[in-house]
Amino acid sequence: MTGNYTSTRNNEVSSTFSNAVLLGISESGGLFVPKDIHHYKISLDHLLSQSYQEMASTILKCFADDFEIEEIKQCIHSAYTNTFDTEDVVKLNSLDDIHLLELYHGPTSAFKDVALQLLPFLMKVAKRKHQIIDDFYILTATSGDTGKAALEGFKNIDGIKVICLYPNQLVSNIQEKQMLSTNGNNTYVYAVKGNFDDCQRMVKEVFNDIEFNQLCHEKHIQLTSANSINIGRLCPQVVYYFYAYIQLVKENKIKLNDEVNFVVPTGNFGNILAGYYAKCLGLPIHQLICASNKNDVLTEFIRTGTYNRNREFHKTISPSMDILVSSNVERYLYECTHHNTSRVLELMNQLSENGNYSLNTLEFDELSSLFKAYACDDMQTRKTIQKWFNQSNHIIDPHTAVALNSYHQYKEEFNDETPTVILSTASCYKFPVDVVESILGIKCSNENEAILLLKQNGMEKIPSNIENLLNDKILLPKIMKQDELKEKIIERME
Repeated sequence: MTGNYTSTRNNEVSSTFSNAVLLGISESGGLFVPKDIHHYKISLDHLLSQSYQEMASTILKCFADDFEIEEIKQCIHSAYTNTFDTEDVVKLNSLDDIHLLELYHGPTSAFKDVALQLLPFLMKVAKRKHQIIDDFYILTATSGDTGKAALEGFKNIDGIKVICLYPNQLVSNIQEKQMLSTNGNNTYVYAVKGNFDDCQRMVKEVFNDIEFNQLCHEKHIQLTSANSINIGRLCPQVVYYFYAYIQLVKENKIKLNDEVNFVVPTGNFGNILAGYYAKCLGLPIHQLICASNKNDVLTEFIRTGTYNRNREFHKTISPSMDILVSSNVERYLYECTHHNTSRVLELMNQLSENGNYSLNTLEFDELSSLFKAYACDDMQTRKTIQKWFNQSNHIIDPHTAVALNSYHQYKEEFNDETPTVILSTASCYKFPVDVVESILGIKCSNENEAILLLKQNGMEKIPSNIENLLNDKILLPKIMKQDELKEKIIERME
């Protein structure tokens, strides 16, 4: 099958977008990537008169090589109509010289909704194109937000089952409540004894188990993923970078073709990679700034060129970034090695065998020219939440606080006055206890108390999906050991 996509580990692979979306991961074990992301360029002038949905259609057509434009438009219309609490899906909130791109207005109050409301419709079209009648089992590992967004996006869809894994006691209580309270008839949620990297590894091991996949084939089941290893998850995120830029132009904050910076709190590198793809498509980005918490493996990588997962894992108040193995870095390696898939495979083998790898001088020079990176610990995160509230009377979640703190570190180092957008990735109500403690210095006994205090002291309305959790009964998670995933999948087959 020919197409515009290949594997990060084998450039002899050729795939269409629809096939890549359905498979999730390449048979070679690599991730699907555009063969040449630089091939397309987006006209910024053309975007000025477009709504978010129209902009999404324009940009996604660059990625969805075998989708008709009307198919793309229908998918976008289905995903973004009456599902977000703001007309344009996301919202740019300019406070003085800081521009917060609010990405949390979807049904689970996190940025993952932007892609995971759309992915089910992309998969439906892809299944129809390939005349596939097999059931799909979507295996999803989550550090907190992807899980509920995937469960919400795919629940009650015929022919699809979702199995979601999250690290036991390493997500916020609100995140766990959201996942456990999903009422889909096709959704299954398990807490894994381990961290997010263990969950992610379990999913990848199942994908790469040839014998098990043959069993699934015999049962007319196809495994795929809703994590950002799936290219269908990543592409929709490119849109909001263009949207933020166009909004700055419309608000007379910048002129068309002026450069901007983006600061991205990220653990799995997918969100900031979407920004890189936007830059490749012609968005005038001066600097992409990677923000990490105490699990600063990405910051070290960007600053030194060495990726080293052999480090202590820290549980932080920004749990969606508590990740030591960032899958989407592999997609960037495909770019900085100039599409040398043998080199990518070599680096990935080193990571698997030794827990680390290092870029050569040319590769590192390219990486460090495109990205800057900073990190902060929980104490700095709390102080940033408090300082931002005192200055603006605006409440941010811990992940956004990590980004703001990183931005201030960047400005102090470079004195760069380029207009900058901070990606605000989650509602403060998803982490109420930590936020209240940061702002008010009050120890709350439970989330309900903290949420009510936030409402009293903030300007934001409680998202309905979180307000509905306040009176829900406590649900106990189903615990999964790290060697039980295949067993649980087989149970769902019967």
